[in-house]
Amino acid sequence: MKVFQNKLILLLYLGITIVFFSCKKEENATITIPSKGALVPNSASLYQEPFRPQFHFTPQKNWMNDPNGMLYYKGIYHLFYQYFPGATVWGPMHWGHATSTDLIHWKHQKIALYPDKLGLIFSGSAVMDSSNSSGLGTTANLPMIAIFTYHNLEIEKAKGIKMQSQGLAYSLDEGTTWTKYTQNPIIANPNLKDFRDPKVFWNPETKLWNLVLVAGDHAQFYNSTNLLNWKLTGEFGKKNGAHGGVWECPDLFKLKVANSTQEKWVLLISINPGAPNGGSGTQYFIGDYDGKTFTTTQKETRWIDYGTDNYAGVTYNNAPDNKRIFVGWMSNWSYAIKTPTKNWRSAMTLPRELSLEKINGHFILKNTPIPAIKNQFQVAFSKNSLPIKANQKITFEYQNFNQSQIQFNAEAKKLKLVYSNAASDSLVLNYDTTSKVFSIDRTHSGMTTFEKSFGEKVHTTPISGRNSTNCNYQIILDWSSIEICLDGGLYSFTEQIFPKQPYTKLTLSSDENIALKDFKINAIKGIWDKK
Repeated sequence: MKVFQNKLILLLYLGITIVFFSCKKEENATITIPSKGALVPNSASLYQEPFRPQFHFTPQKNWMNDPNGMLYYKGIYHLFYQYFPGATVWGPMHWGHATSTDLIHWKHQKIALYPDKLGLIFSGSAVMDSSNSSGLGTTANLPMIAIFTYHNLEIEKAKGIKMQSQGLAYSLDEGTTWTKYTQNPIIANPNLKDFRDPKVFWNPETKLWNLVLVAGDHAQFYNSTNLLNWKLTGEFGKKNGAHGGVWECPDLFKLKVANSTQEKWVLLISINPGAPNGGSGTQYFIGDYDGKTFTTTQKETRWIDYGTDNYAGVTYNNAPDNKRIFVGWMSNWSYAIKTPTKNWRSAMTLPRELSLEKINGHFILKNTPIPAIKNQFQVAFSKNSLPIKANQKITFEYQNFNQSQIQFNAEAKKLKLVYSNAASDSLVLNYDTTSKVFSIDRTHSGMTTFEKSFGEKVHTTPISGRNSTNCNYQIILDWSSIEICLDGGLYSFTEQIFPKQPYTKLTLSSDENIALKDFKINAIKGIWDKK
């Protein structure tokens, strides 16, 4: 009798276990989304090579890094950029050139600036001299002015210090052809090893041209009446912000504070190394600028992006409606020359609109993709409310995840998203409001071994500025990148990824009952003519 009872108990236990696990398995759900066509990289086709971004700017071929000379004029956005036409690795720097009417579709132009006897053409900026203050054009034919850093290799090879100075070039045909100023350099080196990356702009408050550049561990500010003769007026930063590496690529502009009449000045400074998740990153300061120097009461180091692949970003001069539009180089000097692309190397981030808010007593710089990207969206899946039960997994199967946007609102303490494919690649996003940490795990996201630092650790970011479990997500994937905005750009993350195959699954899960509101998956149309 006892043996029979024991067998009965065992059978009942097994039965309960089987029912439990079968129920748990049944709770998991798979949703298949029809695709108009699978993403198939094609090494023989320009703009369809493996990892080639489909809606981010890339050069047709060879090496690219920092965005330069970003200027809007007569309906055209000009994007100049650090470019080496001779190889897919860094080499003697030129200024490449592209134009756009919407910041999404781009037309490649011929190389704008070439190295000369004074040096290579490093980063800088551009303006329209609308009053011909420089005298380099006429009132009927205004000059476009580029101010950039010369880098003299001969001085560097001789182990000299004064290898960098500031030069000027001008165009009388709206950026098509350029002439170097005969009296370059316009700002000589004051005996500093790192002295570069000038950002010039017209200051309507002082009615002067203003310029900010970086000098090793700090920024310097200059004034001019004619863009040719410059006077040093102030310095900032020797004891402010992060100093894990050299300061680079400054930008300075004014923004209105949302929901107020207040205005504040924003100073961007890129730094390499020293970013929060390693290598290159861009910090920002909020403060005041009197036309001579910048001051701030900000104590914390703040970053425009907490991912590893948004560097050297600056904003457009003269953008319509006083918009402040930012573009960054989507890479990191820790591994930039080793990424597994063949014909070209590096892309730019999606252009982003910057805004300023005061949150919990702190000024916060937010950034979100410009609205024009929505013109590329095609709805693939939409649901007003997507419920997820505790410990349940909902998996979407979709052939085009690597050319898509996911957007939703989540009231959740914890949420996990996993992109995956048949090659066992996985890209994991984790948000935990209890510990107030957001993480991106690309350690198994695809090809990672080309450089140890690329896939050696999970990237984490404290989300201390959030007060609610309700969070808005915007996640954009291209063939070799992911860009994430939380809470309308309160936090943003940019990371390169190199999956061995396009991701075809997205799995969502939580350890509590949650609902994702206004859930959408959008396909994103490509921008390149692949003929």
